[in-house]
Amino acid sequence: MINIAQLKASMYDVIGAIHEVHCELGAGLNEVCYQEGLQIQLEEQGIPFTREQSFHPFYHEKEMESVFRIDFLCKEQIIVECKSVSELIPAHRAQLFNYMRLLNKPCGILVNFAPRNYDIERYFYDNETKNIITIDGDIFYNFKRSIPSR
Repeated sequence: MINIAQLKASMYDVIGAIHEVHCELGAGLNEVCYQEGLQIQLEEQGIPFTREQSFHPFYHEKEMESVFRIDFLCKEQIIVECKSVSELIPAHRAQLFNYMRLLNKPCGILVNFAPRNYDIERYFYDNETKNIITIDGDIFYNFKRSIPSR
């Protein structure tokens, strides 16, 4: 079972970095601009990260040729996906959830910088149960059933 309180605490400074980027740059820029700003902010705060980390998924324990790239991997456990769109849609969440599952990372942040008041969603992945869990501890998605819980 995952410790939500501990994982939430580990995300605190990354959330702060996201907030600083949006305060400085404002709304309505393109995604790459926000990614560059977040990279600078993470560096300035001394938060360990990799940007545009690529990986290959596996099928029947064999590495596939397909390549995925996550926007940021912070502290080796927090996947950050940046968007600059009119609104977040289920496909954006599915992208983050699949990255969390495929890389077996417990924390995911989906941020939409485009709105005046940016949107940020935080999720946790429990590898044992294959559940995506909200910050309130509710099951949002179960990979075993492959259907949304909501």
